[in-house]
Amino acid sequence: MSQTRRVPTNLPSERLSAPPAPARVRASLPRRAVEMDTRSLQVTTFRCEALADIEPQALGLTYFFDAAAEGEPYPVTIRFNGRRIGAKGKRRPRDSFSVTETVEHVVPGSGRLAVTVRVVDIAPGEWQVTATPVNDTRSRAGSSRSTMGTQPRLPVASASGTTGFARVISVRAPGTHLGAWPALVGLGVAVGLATQVLLATHVHLHTTRIVALSLAASLVGLVGAKFYYLVGHYLGRHFLAGYDHRPAVLTAGLCIQGFVAGAVGTLVAGALVAGVPVGALLDVTAPGLFLGMTIGRFGCFFGGCCVGRPTASRFGLWSSDQRLGVRRIPTQLLESTVALSIGLPALVAMWMTTPHPAGVVFIGTIAAYTLGRQLLFPLRDNARKTAHGRTLTMALTGLVVLVDVAVGVFW
Repeated sequence: MSQTRRVPTNLPSERLSAPPAPARVRASLPRRAVEMDTRSLQVTTFRCEALADIEPQALGLTYFFDAAAEGEPYPVTIRFNGRRIGAKGKRRPRDSFSVTETVEHVVPGSGRLAVTVRVVDIAPGEWQVTATPVNDTRSRAGSSRSTMGTQPRLPVASASGTTGFARVISVRAPGTHLGAWPALVGLGVAVGLATQVLLATHVHLHTTRIVALSLAASLVGLVGAKFYYLVGHYLGRHFLAGYDHRPAVLTAGLCIQGFVAGAVGTLVAGALVAGVPVGALLDVTAPGLFLGMTIGRFGCFFGGCCVGRPTASRFGLWSSDQRLGVRRIPTQLLESTVALSIGLPALVAMWMTTPHPAGVVFIGTIAAYTLGRQLLFPLRDNARKTAHGRTLTMALTGLVVLVDVAVGVFW
Protein backbone atom coordinates (compact mmCIF):
# COMPACT_ATOMS: atom_id res chain seq x y z
CA MET A 1 0.00 0.00 0.00
CA SER A 2 1.13 3.56 -0.59
CA GLN A 3 -0.13 6.84 0.75
CA THR A 4 1.00 10.42 1.27
CA ARG A 5 0.11 12.70 4.15
CA ARG A 6 1.13 16.18 5.18
CA VAL A 7 1.59 17.50 8.71
CA PRO A 8 1.03 21.29 8.68
CA THR A 9 2.62 22.96 11.68
CA ASN A 10 0.68 26.16 11.32
CA LEU A 11 -2.61 24.46 12.22
CA PRO A 12 -4.03 20.75 16.75
CA SER A 13 5.03 6.39 27.83
CA GLU A 14 5.05 3.16 27.26
CA ARG A 15 8.27 1.69 25.91
CA LEU A 16 9.43 2.28 22.35
CA SER A 17 11.81 -0.02 20.50
CA ALA A 18 14.45 0.90 17.95
CA PRO A 19 16.81 -1.96 16.98
CA PRO A 20 20.06 -1.18 15.15
CA ALA A 21 20.06 -0.85 11.37
CA PRO A 22 20.89 -3.93 9.28
CA ALA A 23 24.55 -4.38 8.32
CA ARG A 24 24.04 -3.54 4.65
CA VAL A 25 22.31 -0.26 5.62
CA ARG A 26 25.06 0.63 8.10
CA ALA A 27 27.71 0.02 5.48
CA SER A 28 26.19 2.60 3.13
CA LEU A 29 25.82 5.39 5.70
CA PRO A 30 28.31 7.94 7.03
CA ARG A 31 29.65 7.17 10.52
CA ARG A 32 27.59 9.94 12.19
CA ALA A 33 24.38 8.78 10.50
CA VAL A 34 25.01 5.20 11.67
CA GLU A 35 25.39 6.40 15.26
CA MET A 36 22.04 8.21 15.09
CA ASP A 37 20.32 5.33 13.33
CA THR A 38 19.50 3.44 16.53
CA ARG A 39 17.45 6.35 17.88
CA SER A 40 16.12 8.10 14.77
CA LEU A 41 13.28 5.63 14.12
CA GLN A 42 11.14 4.03 16.78
CA VAL A 43 8.18 1.68 16.62
CA THR A 44 5.32 2.31 19.04
CA THR A 45 4.64 -0.58 21.40
CA PHE A 46 1.88 -1.14 23.92
CA ARG A 47 2.37 -4.07 26.26
CA CYS A 48 -1.06 -5.36 27.13
CA GLU A 49 -1.72 -9.04 26.47
CA ALA A 50 -5.51 -8.55 26.57
CA LEU A 51 -5.36 -6.14 23.61
CA ALA A 52 -2.45 -7.73 21.72
CA ASP A 53 -4.52 -9.53 19.07
CA ILE A 54 -7.66 -7.37 18.93
CA GLU A 55 -8.58 -5.98 15.52
CA PRO A 56 -8.07 -3.57 13.92
CA GLN A 57 -4.27 -3.56 14.12
CA ALA A 58 -1.93 -0.69 13.21
CA LEU A 59 1.77 0.09 13.20
CA GLY A 60 2.96 3.30 14.83
CA LEU A 61 6.24 4.84 13.66
CA THR A 62 8.14 7.88 14.93
CA TYR A 63 11.06 9.51 13.11
CA PHE A 64 13.27 11.90 15.10
CA PHE A 65 15.38 14.65 13.58
CA ASP A 66 16.93 18.00 14.51
CA ALA A 67 15.85 21.31 13.01
CA ALA A 68 18.40 23.57 11.37
CA ALA A 69 20.08 26.01 13.74
CA GLU A 70 19.12 29.08 11.71
CA GLY A 71 17.51 30.24 8.49
CA GLU A 72 13.95 30.30 7.16
CA PRO A 73 11.24 27.69 7.86
CA TYR A 74 11.54 24.76 5.48
CA PRO A 75 9.73 21.49 4.70
CA VAL A 76 10.93 17.97 5.50
CA THR A 77 9.52 14.83 3.92
CA ILE A 78 10.12 11.31 5.20
CA ARG A 79 9.24 8.12 3.34
CA PHE A 80 8.48 5.05 5.46
CA ASN A 81 8.80 1.66 3.73
CA GLY A 82 7.86 -1.53 5.53
CA ARG A 83 7.87 -5.26 4.92
CA ARG A 84 6.25 -7.86 7.13
CA ILE A 85 8.72 -10.28 8.66
CA GLY A 86 7.94 -13.96 8.24
CA ALA A 87 5.49 -13.60 5.37
CA LYS A 88 5.43 -16.93 3.50
CA GLY A 89 4.81 -17.53 -0.19
CA LYS A 90 3.88 -14.74 -2.55
CA ARG A 91 3.68 -11.37 -0.82
CA ARG A 92 0.25 -9.79 -0.71
CA PRO A 93 -0.52 -6.04 -0.75
CA ARG A 94 -0.98 -6.04 3.04
CA ASP A 95 2.53 -7.44 3.55
CA SER A 96 4.25 -4.18 2.61
CA PHE A 97 3.59 -0.44 2.65
CA SER A 98 5.05 2.89 1.62
CA VAL A 99 3.91 6.03 3.44
CA THR A 100 5.19 9.57 2.91
CA GLU A 101 4.86 12.18 5.64
CA THR A 102 5.66 15.89 5.24
CA VAL A 103 6.26 18.54 7.88
CA GLU A 104 5.49 21.71 5.95
CA HIS A 105 7.23 24.26 8.17
CA VAL A 106 10.18 23.21 10.31
CA VAL A 107 11.13 26.19 12.48
CA PRO A 108 14.92 26.64 12.61
CA GLY A 109 16.24 26.61 16.16
CA SER A 110 13.28 24.61 17.49
CA GLY A 111 15.51 21.66 18.38
CA ARG A 112 14.47 18.02 18.08
CA LEU A 113 11.28 17.03 16.28
CA ALA A 114 9.36 13.77 16.24
CA VAL A 115 7.04 12.88 13.34
CA THR A 116 4.61 10.06 14.14
CA VAL A 117 2.63 8.13 11.54
CA ARG A 118 0.19 5.26 11.92
CA VAL A 119 -0.06 2.65 9.19
CA VAL A 120 -3.39 0.85 9.01
CA ASP A 121 -4.88 -1.79 6.70
CA ILE A 122 -1.78 -3.99 6.95
CA ALA A 123 -1.32 -7.58 8.07
CA PRO A 124 -0.75 -7.93 11.82
CA GLY A 125 2.61 -9.19 12.99
CA GLU A 126 6.25 -8.10 13.10
CA TRP A 127 7.54 -5.56 10.59
CA GLN A 128 10.88 -4.25 9.37
CA VAL A 129 10.66 -0.52 8.52
CA THR A 130 13.06 1.94 6.90
CA ALA A 131 12.64 5.74 7.09
CA THR A 132 14.29 7.69 4.28
CA PRO A 133 14.39 11.51 4.02
CA VAL A 134 13.19 12.71 0.61
CA ASN A 135 15.60 15.56 0.03
CA ASP A 136 14.29 16.93 -3.25
CA THR A 137 10.95 18.02 -1.74
CA ARG A 138 12.74 20.72 0.20
CA SER A 139 13.70 22.55 -2.97
CA ARG A 140 10.69 24.80 -3.15
CA ALA A 141 10.34 27.89 -5.27
CA GLY A 142 12.05 30.89 -3.70
CA SER A 143 14.51 28.82 -1.63
CA SER A 144 18.09 29.98 -2.12
CA ARG A 145 21.05 27.61 -2.26
CA SER A 146 22.52 29.20 0.87
CA THR A 147 19.29 28.54 2.77
CA MET A 148 19.24 24.95 1.56
CA GLY A 149 22.83 24.54 2.69
CA THR A 150 21.97 25.37 6.31
CA GLN A 151 19.58 22.43 6.59
CA PRO A 152 21.16 19.43 8.37
CA ARG A 153 21.53 16.13 6.54
CA LEU A 154 19.00 13.67 7.93
CA PRO A 155 19.87 9.99 8.42
CA VAL A 156 18.29 6.93 6.89
CA ALA A 157 16.96 4.88 9.81
CA SER A 158 15.71 1.35 10.30
CA ALA A 159 13.74 -0.37 13.04
CA SER A 160 11.51 -3.37 13.60
CA GLY A 161 8.43 -3.83 15.72
CA THR A 162 5.01 -5.39 16.06
CA THR A 163 1.56 -4.05 15.27
CA GLY A 164 -0.82 -3.18 18.09
CA PHE A 165 -4.46 -2.36 18.75
CA ALA A 166 -5.22 0.55 16.41
CA ARG A 167 -7.34 2.50 18.91
CA VAL A 168 -4.37 2.71 21.27
CA ILE A 169 -1.70 3.19 18.61
CA SER A 170 -3.68 6.13 17.17
CA VAL A 171 -3.19 8.19 20.35
CA ARG A 172 0.33 7.08 21.29
CA ALA A 173 3.23 9.37 20.44
CA PRO A 174 6.31 10.81 22.18
CA GLY A 175 5.15 13.70 24.36
CA THR A 176 1.65 12.32 24.96
CA HIS A 177 0.67 10.17 27.93
CA LEU A 178 -2.06 7.59 27.61
CA GLY A 179 -4.80 8.22 30.16
CA ALA A 180 -3.51 11.65 31.25
CA TRP A 181 -6.30 13.54 29.52
CA PRO A 182 -9.33 11.71 30.99
CA ALA A 183 -7.65 11.51 34.41
CA LEU A 184 -6.89 15.24 34.67
CA VAL A 185 -10.16 16.35 33.11
CA GLY A 186 -12.02 14.04 35.50
CA LEU A 187 -10.07 15.48 38.43
CA GLY A 188 -10.98 18.98 37.25
CA VAL A 189 -14.67 18.07 37.19
CA ALA A 190 -14.44 16.63 40.71
CA VAL A 191 -12.70 19.75 42.05
CA GLY A 192 -15.28 21.97 40.34
CA LEU A 193 -18.20 20.07 41.85
CA ALA A 194 -16.62 20.05 45.32
CA THR A 195 -16.03 23.82 45.16
CA GLN A 196 -19.60 24.39 44.04
CA VAL A 197 -21.01 22.33 46.92
CA LEU A 198 -18.78 24.14 49.43
CA LEU A 199 -20.01 27.54 48.25
CA ALA A 200 -23.63 26.39 48.02
CA THR A 201 -23.46 25.29 51.66
CA HIS A 202 -21.83 28.58 52.60
CA VAL A 203 -24.69 30.64 51.08
CA HIS A 204 -27.38 28.23 52.36
CA LEU A 205 -28.61 26.83 49.06
CA HIS A 206 -30.20 23.39 48.76
CA THR A 207 -27.04 21.33 48.18
CA THR A 208 -28.75 18.02 47.37
CA ARG A 209 -30.67 19.53 44.48
CA ILE A 210 -27.59 21.40 43.30
CA VAL A 211 -25.47 18.23 43.26
CA ALA A 212 -28.09 16.39 41.23
CA LEU A 213 -28.41 19.30 38.79
CA SER A 214 -24.64 19.65 38.47
CA LEU A 215 -24.07 15.97 37.74
CA ALA A 216 -26.70 16.09 35.01
CA ALA A 217 -25.26 19.35 33.69
CA SER A 218 -21.75 17.86 33.57
CA LEU A 219 -22.92 14.92 31.47
CA VAL A 220 -24.82 17.16 29.08
CA GLY A 221 -21.82 19.50 28.97
CA LEU A 222 -19.44 16.68 28.00
CA VAL A 223 -21.74 15.68 25.15
CA GLY A 224 -21.99 19.31 24.04
CA ALA A 225 -18.20 19.73 24.23
CA LYS A 226 -17.56 16.67 22.05
CA PHE A 227 -20.26 17.69 19.58
CA TYR A 228 -18.88 21.23 19.34
CA TYR A 229 -15.37 19.84 18.78
CA LEU A 230 -16.39 17.37 16.07
CA VAL A 231 -18.51 19.91 14.21
CA GLY A 232 -15.76 22.51 14.33
CA HIS A 233 -13.11 19.99 13.30
CA TYR A 234 -14.94 18.64 10.27
CA LEU A 235 -16.02 22.11 9.16
CA GLY A 236 -12.43 23.26 9.59
CA ARG A 237 -11.15 20.48 7.35
CA HIS A 238 -12.62 22.27 4.34
CA PHE A 239 -10.11 25.05 4.98
CA LEU A 240 -7.10 22.93 5.94
CA ALA A 241 -5.62 21.46 2.78
CA GLY A 242 -3.79 18.21 3.40
CA TYR A 243 -4.91 17.82 7.01
CA ASP A 244 -6.68 14.50 7.48
CA HIS A 245 -6.21 13.71 11.17
CA ARG A 246 -9.67 12.51 12.22
CA PRO A 247 -10.50 12.77 15.91
CA ALA A 248 -11.53 9.67 17.82
CA VAL A 249 -14.84 10.09 19.60
CA LEU A 250 -13.60 8.59 22.90
CA THR A 251 -10.24 10.39 23.17
CA ALA A 252 -9.02 13.90 23.86
CA GLY A 253 -10.93 16.51 21.94
CA LEU A 254 -13.52 18.65 23.66
CA CYS A 255 -14.35 22.32 23.22
CA ILE A 256 -14.91 24.27 26.40
CA GLN A 257 -17.47 26.45 24.58
CA GLY A 258 -19.63 23.38 24.01
CA PHE A 259 -19.25 22.25 27.61
CA VAL A 260 -20.20 25.64 29.05
CA ALA A 261 -23.18 26.01 26.71
CA GLY A 262 -24.53 22.54 27.48
CA ALA A 263 -23.84 22.62 31.22
CA VAL A 264 -25.14 26.14 31.83
CA GLY A 265 -28.26 25.52 29.77
CA THR A 266 -28.97 22.39 31.80
CA LEU A 267 -28.32 24.20 35.10
CA VAL A 268 -30.68 27.06 34.23
CA ALA A 269 -33.47 24.76 33.04
CA GLY A 270 -33.03 22.45 36.04
CA ALA A 271 -32.96 25.34 38.51
CA LEU A 272 -36.24 26.68 37.17
CA VAL A 273 -37.85 23.27 37.55
CA ALA A 274 -36.33 22.52 40.98
CA GLY A 275 -37.05 25.94 42.43
CA VAL A 276 -33.39 26.88 42.95
CA PRO A 277 -32.49 30.58 42.47
CA VAL A 278 -30.85 30.72 39.02
CA GLY A 279 -28.54 33.69 39.65
CA ALA A 280 -27.27 32.37 42.97
CA LEU A 281 -26.72 28.90 41.49
CA LEU A 282 -24.65 30.29 38.62
CA ASP A 283 -22.59 32.40 41.01
CA VAL A 284 -21.62 29.45 43.22
CA THR A 285 -20.83 27.45 40.08
CA ALA A 286 -18.41 29.97 38.55
CA PRO A 287 -15.35 29.52 40.84
CA GLY A 288 -15.47 25.73 40.59
CA LEU A 289 -15.87 25.89 36.82
CA PHE A 290 -12.64 27.82 36.39
CA LEU A 291 -10.67 25.90 39.01
CA GLY A 292 -11.71 22.74 37.18
CA MET A 293 -10.50 24.24 33.89
CA THR A 294 -7.18 25.05 35.55
CA ILE A 295 -6.59 21.34 36.15
CA GLY A 296 -8.21 20.11 32.95
CA ARG A 297 -5.91 22.15 30.70
CA PHE A 298 -2.96 20.15 32.00
CA GLY A 299 -4.76 17.11 30.60
CA CYS A 300 -4.82 18.84 27.22
CA PHE A 301 -1.08 19.51 27.44
CA PHE A 302 -0.17 15.92 28.30
CA GLY A 303 -2.85 14.42 26.06
CA GLY A 304 -1.86 16.27 22.89
CA CYS A 305 -4.78 18.60 22.12
CA CYS A 306 -5.24 22.39 21.90
CA VAL A 307 -1.53 22.71 21.11
CA GLY A 308 0.40 25.91 20.49
CA ARG A 309 2.48 26.93 17.49
CA PRO A 310 6.00 25.51 17.04
CA THR A 311 8.59 27.99 18.26
CA ALA A 312 12.33 28.45 18.70
CA SER A 313 11.79 30.55 21.83
CA ARG A 314 13.44 29.48 25.08
CA PHE A 315 9.98 29.74 26.68
CA GLY A 316 8.62 27.01 24.42
CA LEU A 317 7.96 23.54 25.87
CA TRP A 318 8.36 20.28 23.97
CA SER A 319 4.93 18.78 23.39
CA SER A 320 2.96 16.90 20.77
CA ASP A 321 -0.36 17.06 18.97
CA GLN A 322 -0.21 13.23 18.72
CA ARG A 323 1.42 13.60 15.30
CA LEU A 324 4.21 16.16 15.52
CA GLY A 325 6.34 16.55 18.64
CA VAL A 326 8.26 19.82 18.75
CA ARG A 327 8.99 22.77 20.99
CA ARG A 328 5.73 24.74 21.13
CA ILE A 329 4.13 27.75 22.78
CA PRO A 330 2.38 26.10 25.78
CA THR A 331 -1.06 27.56 25.09
CA GLN A 332 -2.79 24.96 27.28
CA LEU A 333 -0.76 26.03 30.31
CA LEU A 334 -1.28 29.70 29.51
CA GLU A 335 -5.02 29.11 29.37
CA SER A 336 -4.80 27.21 32.66
CA THR A 337 -3.16 30.27 34.17
CA VAL A 338 -5.94 32.50 32.85
CA ALA A 339 -8.56 30.19 34.39
CA LEU A 340 -6.75 30.18 37.74
CA SER A 341 -6.44 33.99 37.76
CA ILE A 342 -10.22 34.18 37.31
CA GLY A 343 -11.29 31.30 39.53
CA LEU A 344 -9.40 32.31 42.66
CA PRO A 345 -10.72 35.90 42.85
CA ALA A 346 -14.21 34.59 42.15
CA LEU A 347 -13.86 32.09 45.00
CA VAL A 348 -12.70 34.82 47.40
CA ALA A 349 -15.52 37.12 46.30
CA MET A 350 -18.16 34.44 46.84
CA TRP A 351 -16.74 33.51 50.27
CA MET A 352 -16.26 37.03 51.60
CA THR A 353 -19.32 38.81 50.19
CA THR A 354 -22.83 38.29 48.92
CA PRO A 355 -22.79 39.40 45.27
CA HIS A 356 -25.55 41.72 44.10
CA PRO A 357 -27.31 41.38 41.79
CA ALA A 358 -27.31 37.58 41.69
CA GLY A 359 -25.44 36.26 38.65
CA VAL A 360 -22.93 39.11 38.50
CA VAL A 361 -19.98 36.85 39.38
CA PHE A 362 -20.88 34.27 36.75
CA ILE A 363 -21.36 36.84 33.97
CA GLY A 364 -18.12 38.63 34.81
CA THR A 365 -16.00 35.47 34.97
CA ILE A 366 -17.37 34.06 31.71
CA ALA A 367 -16.71 37.36 29.94
CA ALA A 368 -13.19 37.60 31.37
CA TYR A 369 -12.35 34.03 30.34
CA THR A 370 -13.70 34.58 26.84
CA LEU A 371 -11.53 37.69 26.54
CA GLY A 372 -8.47 35.74 27.73
CA ARG A 373 -9.09 32.94 25.21
CA GLN A 374 -9.34 35.44 22.38
CA LEU A 375 -5.97 36.88 23.37
CA LEU A 376 -4.43 33.39 23.29
CA PHE A 377 -6.01 32.16 20.06
CA PRO A 378 -3.27 33.56 17.76
CA LEU A 379 -0.72 31.47 19.67
CA ARG A 380 -2.49 28.24 18.82
CA ASP A 381 -1.44 25.91 16.04
CA ASN A 382 -3.84 26.42 13.16
CA ALA A 383 -6.13 28.82 14.99
CA ARG A 384 -9.18 29.78 12.95
CA LYS A 385 -9.00 33.19 11.35
CA THR A 386 -11.87 35.56 10.70
CA ALA A 387 -11.92 39.09 9.36
CA HIS A 388 -13.44 40.81 12.39
CA GLY A 389 -14.85 38.10 14.69
CA ARG A 390 -11.99 38.02 17.17
CA THR A 391 -11.72 41.81 17.44
CA LEU A 392 -15.48 42.17 17.91
CA THR A 393 -15.56 39.44 20.55
CA MET A 394 -12.71 41.05 22.49
CA ALA A 395 -14.39 44.45 22.40
CA LEU A 396 -17.75 43.07 23.58
CA THR A 397 -16.32 40.88 26.34
CA GLY A 398 -14.04 43.68 27.55
CA LEU A 399 -17.05 45.99 27.78
CA VAL A 400 -19.05 43.33 29.65
CA VAL A 401 -16.22 42.88 32.18
CA LEU A 402 -16.03 46.63 32.86
CA VAL A 403 -19.81 46.99 33.25
CA ASP A 404 -20.01 43.86 35.39
CA VAL A 405 -17.31 45.10 37.78
CA ALA A 406 -19.00 48.49 38.04
CA VAL A 407 -22.36 46.89 38.80
CA GLY A 408 -20.84 44.54 41.38
CA VAL A 409 -19.06 47.38 43.17
CA PHE A 410 -21.69 50.10 43.09
CA TRP A 411 -25.01 48.17 43.09
